[in-house]
Amino acid sequence: MRTTKALFLSLMAASGIAHAQEPGESGAPASRPYELSDEQLDEAIQRYFKKDEGVRASYGSKGVRLESADGNFQTNLLWRAQLRATNPYRSDPRQLSSFDNEEFTAEGRRLRMKIGGHGYRPWLKYYFEVDLQPTRSSGSSSSGSSARVIDWRIDVAKNKKFGVRVGQWKIDYNRERVDSSGRQQFVERSIINRTFTIDRQVGLSFRGRLFEGTGADLRYYAGAFTGEGRGVANDDENLMYATRLQWNFMGRDLALRQTDVERTEKPTGTFSLAGATHRGRATRWSSSGGGNLDGFSSVGAAADGQYRVSQAVAELAFKYQGFSTQNEFHYKHVQDTTLGAGNAARNSDLYGYYTQFGYFFHEMNPSFPEELELAIRHAWLTEPNASDFNFENEREETTLAANWFFNGHNNKLTLDYSYLTLDDGAVDDSDHAHRVRLQWDVSF
Repeated sequence: MRTTKALFLSLMAASGIAHAQEPGESGAPASRPYELSDEQLDEAIQRYFKKDEGVRASYGSKGVRLESADGNFQTNLLWRAQLRATNPYRSDPRQLSSFDNEEFTAEGRRLRMKIGGHGYRPWLKYYFEVDLQPTRSSGSSSSGSSARVIDWRIDVAKNKKFGVRVGQWKIDYNRERVDSSGRQQFVERSIINRTFTIDRQVGLSFRGRLFEGTGADLRYYAGAFTGEGRGVANDDENLMYATRLQWNFMGRDLALRQTDVERTEKPTGTFSLAGATHRGRATRWSSSGGGNLDGFSSVGAAADGQYRVSQAVAELAFKYQGFSTQNEFHYKHVQDTTLGAGNAARNSDLYGYYTQFGYFFHEMNPSFPEELELAIRHAWLTEPNASDFNFENEREETTLAANWFFNGHNNKLTLDYSYLTLDDGAVDDSDHAHRVRLQWDVSF
């Protein structure tokens, strides 16, 4: 009797018929009997027994979602535009001569399509991202603005303790680079990013989370990669090896996104150490692939295995109720194996750090707009002088930012101001500049 009654209640709900009490239910008087026409009954029966079939559609922070009723297949589609105006430098000045190249730039800095989800089982995940219109400089090849696949990967992780990832992605090395450009606190990453990132690589890694929820909460990453960067086949037998250990010292994980627009309820922090090593033609990497640091041979002109690169980073990040900070200290050693021991350019050491803080002052004083965040960042690095490796250059950046979040990171406006300096050790001279950037970042 209970089963029959539950079935009829389900049929009525499927048919949109309001619940009516039976005579004597809960001691209440009868209101009306259950009434279903033949057509309603047929429709309700069909809808009831097909409730686990078909595709569900919804919309959320990851865009439009299509999902099978059993949850085993899911696809999320997200479009993103990052529209930016910059004056007077589109990129960070790295040489004294760069300070003379002033220009106002308005551009679609990033126009992207993101597709991700899982197939067959929720723990078999996939993701790929297409950059639709990279901005190019005047006079460069038209092929520079063609669409490109920047991420493609598959994750297999049946449990949190151990998983495997294969494909091409921003390697799990340092937080600032792995943080999406759409989840940044400033218009762009700091001046140290170009020098120290290992960026996107093709390869395989193992990862997992151990001792979750305890004081020993730990994330680990270890992998082997081609070392040639995005979309480039390996040209030798050498591989890049990278590892990262992230200690969630408060037993809570910290997502890879900047600012605390979510207002983290409990103090949450991480301390991480990472290292990477590779021997090849490149001395740096970017979303365009392997490249060269200033003063070093280009990838095309370098010999096979010319440069041995070893680097490490220490990182601290923390969030709590509208306050956020993250900090990184980097070291990088580049050895030119084609040069003799007495040559100053044989061994080069590079150092750099950044520290940044942000706060929603509404949490302290309600008179401040809830949508407004103010932030500050300072970054410094030292690197070989491009014209004479017996000397070093020092660069610094101090940036102030204001973020207005219309809908979290999916719709925000950022205005930042930077004071940039460079000390050239070879000529014992320096220069400085001011830069202003305005950016609207929207995803849907």
